[in-house]
Amino acid sequence: MKVWVNKEECIGCGVCVAIAPNYFVLEDDGKSVAINGDAKGKVDVNPGDEELVKTAAQSCPTGAIKIEE
Repeated sequence: MKVWVNKEECIGCGVCVAIAPNYFVLEDDGKSVAINGDAKGKVDVNPGDEELVKTAAQSCPTGAIKIEE
């Protein structure tokens, strides 16, 4: 499973950072990004963290967090 943030949809509310701080951080522009993302910003989700990341995605008010199963 991979996760990333569509920065065009992100409003910088920080809910993803509050829920899954090991996966998301707010950058200087105030928008979220997946930590240590590849060239496309995608990050592999560690086994056992899938539900945590899904909760963060479901909690995003704009749906900016994307998940690839």
